[in-house]
Amino acid sequence: MTATSDRLRDGTLARLENACVHYADVVALAPTDLEVASGETIALVGSNGSGKSTLLHLLAGVIEPTDGNVERHCSVALVAQHQHHHSWMPLSVEEVLRMGRYRSLLKPLSNVDREAIDRAAERLGVADLRRRAFGDLSGGQRQRVLVAKAVAAEPELLLLDEPITGLDLPSQATILEVISEQAQRGGAAVFSTHHLGEARRADRVLLLAGCVLADGQPDDVLVPDLLAEAFGGRMISGTTMVIDEHHHDEHAPLGVADLATHLDAHRHEHDHGTIDR
Repeated sequence: MTATSDRLRDGTLARLENACVHYADVVALAPTDLEVASGETIALVGSNGSGKSTLLHLLAGVIEPTDGNVERHCSVALVAQHQHHHSWMPLSVEEVLRMGRYRSLLKPLSNVDREAIDRAAERLGVADLRRRAFGDLSGGQRQRVLVAKAVAAEPELLLLDEPITGLDLPSQATILEVISEQAQRGGAAVFSTHHLGEARRADRVLLLAGCVLADGQPDDVLVPDLLAEAFGGRMISGTTMVIDEHHHDEHAPLGVADLATHLDAHRHEHDHGTIDR
């Protein structure tokens, strides 16, 4: 079940308590506890199918937990993966940006809304694209527009699923700066990544393999033994990037070797299903 309290204590914006997600007999995410506090950035690292997107969708309220609780008391914006799926939309960039401030058909945009859109468009370098058709943009341009839409909403919790994958270096740098700025303003950002260099910029790293293998500071989590446990034989190029597939499907069976061994430590009391290996 999902509950929203009047106020979470100690600056906590969102909390997962023993939250898990199953699809039939497949465990997408084993029981997980997590608190997201204001002023912090959290990187999610793990193989494809390890639960990164599932965790983000739980925090965003896009999906409900099979069991356990999700508690949030904050505004949330999510930038999901596979933005090429939206390239068909018969919308201009301006219309997409306005969606970040949309409230109701009966309530037009205010001057405050327009100013927030202008700031976000300038920050993400898409102000000159506002008259363009969204579907005509390159993948990198679409990604920056969608991040700008999320930023325009001025959420307290910003969630991004592999936000810099496939982008040029200037776009990567801009989005990573936006993540840092989100925390500096007193909000929080949670993002998934395959890049160890990107993850090291975060305040915390969650290493996932269908369950949380480790949660702590980057220097404590991004170490060879733990990375090898999470990624098995699909590692590693230098110290900056994890080599892994990018054809992502969170509903597919988890592909981490001997994952059931890790899940034994996280088994909850009710038997909702097993890992499909």
